[in-house]
Amino acid sequence: MESPNEGRFDVVIDNDAVRRLDLSPFDNAIEITYSPSAEPKEFLVRTIGFTINYTRDDPHDPRELSEFPDIRLWFVRLGATYPWLLVLSDWRAGELARYAAMLVPHKMSMRMGVAFNPEALELFIMKKVFIVNSWLKQHGISKPRLKTSDMARMLGFGIGDEFFDLIDEHPLDSF
Repeated sequence: MESPNEGRFDVVIDNDAVRRLDLSPFDNAIEITYSPSAEPKEFLVRTIGFTINYTRDDPHDPRELSEFPDIRLWFVRLGATYPWLLVLSDWRAGELARYAAMLVPHKMSMRMGVAFNPEALELFIMKKVFIVNSWLKQHGISKPRLKTSDMARMLGFGIGDEFFDLIDEHPLDSF
């Protein structure tokens, strides 16, 4: 894992935001609420990362943050509100895998790290391929297939041109 993208949008969430399912830290950090005309290309270049300042009730609780149901629920709400967000995360800094861990059932292993449920991860990736490819095309981002394919590959899935041809035959509605 590399260091975060310089100049990335950094979203800081805490216990209060998590408890209230408050997405305003995200909206404020990337200024979506205040500038809806923001160019998606800027988000692709700068990327988005998360700082989770979560105080555990039990300081000796060994669970990873992605194992706390309330944090995961916050990310479920974020993903439902911004379903294309995965493609904008700071991949180099591990945010893609971290975001996926918030939404896909997994186990933590001392030897292997995050071990995703394979079927759940496959369904998650396929859903995101449909959404991300459509969103990138809708916003005129060059090479949407390549960017979508790279995203899937980062999580261990190869997406072929035949599949993209198939989804292009029946595109999703706009977001």
